[in-house]
Amino acid sequence: MAGLRCAVELQGAGVEVCLLEAGDGVGGRVRTDELEGFKLDRGFQVLLTAYSELPGAFDLEALDLRAFKPGALVRREGRFRRITDPFREPSAVVSALLRGLGSTADKLRVAALRHSCLRGTVDELFARPEATALEALRARGFGAELIDGFFRPFLGGILLDRDLGSSSRMFEFVFRMLSVGDAAVPAAGMGALSGQLAARLTEGSLRLNARVRAVERGVVILDDGERIEADAVVVATDGPSAAQLLGEVADPGSRAVTCVYFDAPQSPVGEPLLVLGGDAGALVNNFAVLSDVAPSYAPPGRHLLAATVLGAHDQAAIVAPVVDELRQWYGESVDGWRHLRTYCIRHAQPAQPPGRLQPLDRPARTAGGAFVAGDHRTHASIEGALRSGRRVAEAVLAELGAPVGPRP
Repeated sequence: MAGLRCAVELQGAGVEVCLLEAGDGVGGRVRTDELEGFKLDRGFQVLLTAYSELPGAFDLEALDLRAFKPGALVRREGRFRRITDPFREPSAVVSALLRGLGSTADKLRVAALRHSCLRGTVDELFARPEATALEALRARGFGAELIDGFFRPFLGGILLDRDLGSSSRMFEFVFRMLSVGDAAVPAAGMGALSGQLAARLTEGSLRLNARVRAVERGVVILDDGERIEADAVVVATDGPSAAQLLGEVADPGSRAVTCVYFDAPQSPVGEPLLVLGGDAGALVNNFAVLSDVAPSYAPPGRHLLAATVLGAHDQAAIVAPVVDELRQWYGESVDGWRHLRTYCIRHAQPAQPPGRLQPLDRPARTAGGAFVAGDHRTHASIEGALRSGRRVAEAVLAELGAPVGPRP
């Protein structure tokens, strides 16, 4: 995403670009595969519509975004409990205070947290004193029931960190985005984001199956020995790959996730709502029926189900225990589900412990002369990748002395 954004911005300013992609398609971790009429994102993902970079990067109307309902269903102690967002659904205020998880005092603490996260600019939020997300929640007085039953699986699914050891700044940023916007998916799958950017590239500027072996000052060397010279080289890869290509870039560490997809004749949820595994030791961190959100994710008469397990797991061995746990949730109907595919994404996000987001924007250029873009250069999100790609494009234009052209 960062490389695509950077390339589109540069071409918009009149700069000739050669975009090298090691794989057989664009998008990196933001891709969608087609299987028997199902749209399988490479790992369960959502787009937060409040991201500020979206209007400058995409034709949002063309994406045909379909939103989840605010809130969640939490599976805890043998039953489902509905967590509502009274600020997004005012009619749910009374029920939000009378049922669900946490005390009435916890509900008031959520209101105070929301007010705090909405105060000031996003850049100011990322400059606040920081702790781990868990320490920040405890400091605000949240009880163990709400932390363990809701925040661990909810933030675990977004930050891929059920232990809540990630930066409180990132937690507050995500909470801010969800307070003012939706969690959504494009009707054609998350890969529509990458596809829309790639469609703006000039013909012949993108080369697929072109793996880079080494980067030198002003030169890129491919696996087959081909050397490509350029006035500027941008390394827009995930963090571990950037560290391998450029010794002066540190490996940020990785958060892994495994996603198991099923085909079902009926939806076990029946509404566009995220389901969270709220019990201690839950294997399934979160579960969604994507066809409840966007019917186009499944062929007519079928439903696409996605179960997310944090960490890297054997793709074959993980299916049975996931089915066993979901049978406890939904009963014998689970036996009628058909496993479609399992994705194990070993680097789904860079790690973001306290200190990792300081500064928020890392330098666009290394001492060795290469430019570096990616979510590991800002924060781990689609917003971070887009922001990094745009900033690096601006730095390249400044280096080349080229005027900044109109944004796409």
